[in-house]
Amino acid sequence: MFRLPRGIVRTVLLALALASSGAWAQGDYPSRPIKLIVPVPPGGGVDLLSRAIGQRIAATMGTTVVVENKAGASAAIGTAELAKSAPDGYAIMMAYSAHATNPIFNPKLSYDTEKDFASIIFVGYIPLILVTHPASGFDSVKSIIEAARAKPGVIAFASGGAGAGAHLSGELLKYLTKIDLIHVPYKGNAPALNDVIGGQVPFMFDTVTTALPHVKSGRLRALAVTSRKRSPLAPEVPTMIESGLPDFDISAWYMMLAPARTPPAIMQRLNAEINKAIQHPDVRDRLGKQGVDFVGGTPAEAETFLRSEITRWARVAKATGMKGN
Repeated sequence: MFRLPRGIVRTVLLALALASSGAWAQGDYPSRPIKLIVPVPPGGGVDLLSRAIGQRIAATMGTTVVVENKAGASAAIGTAELAKSAPDGYAIMMAYSAHATNPIFNPKLSYDTEKDFASIIFVGYIPLILVTHPASGFDSVKSIIEAARAKPGVIAFASGGAGAGAHLSGELLKYLTKIDLIHVPYKGNAPALNDVIGGQVPFMFDTVTTALPHVKSGRLRALAVTSRKRSPLAPEVPTMIESGLPDFDISAWYMMLAPARTPPAIMQRLNAEINKAIQHPDVRDRLGKQGVDFVGGTPAEAETFLRSEITRWARVAKATGMKGN
């Protein structure tokens, strides 16, 4: 009878044991709390969406989801933390548009945007809305353009940081109209919006989720939305396209990421749970009514979208010469 050498037998048995152990560990997932990194300060759209989803997946997965706000450097601080986390499903992050543009604005990132992360799911997107302080003197998109042409390099706009939807919207406005505006970046949309409300900066593009309450209270004036169609939350507000800019179409997007090399079984589990979360009536009622358009889908679809955004904004940056500040 043919017999394998003992060394080969031991190697095969060890491999089977390790494979069995790995399968068991993934099958037991999650066995401890999951950290959800939010790379912006509390209070903005990224934070609100993260907490709503974190609450739902905690309930369905039978664990605790700990939301940690790691703000700064246009999401690069929180993203760097995710990159160095173990690829075991216990550290995930809510990314937004700055993730695709940070390599443009910061070539010295401590991580590789295209290699160090795995896309879990494309959560959704929210149209942005151009808002200004009532005392700014701006009552239309046209009035901003005219004022900027009269005083090049004087009028400023705020954003939650370089590469965020608010920043990209401002840069697109500059590019399409050939005006010169000053970009004032903050560590998140919430503090940026606070300074627009306080009159320190005349205007900004913000998500409809967080800006509309201030519009309704009279502390801000809404001039236009950035989506192709008017928002059902503010049907009286025209689009940027209606305001004379036919190529203006931007929305703030949100995506869940994990460290690269996270096991496929765990990625699929997270994808399934977040898909369920964004279909839950409580989440859709709470955030859908605030302007969130949920997408969902597979990790592969999310990765395809992210790659297209990286390519898109690299091309725009080359054409416009937009800067991070």
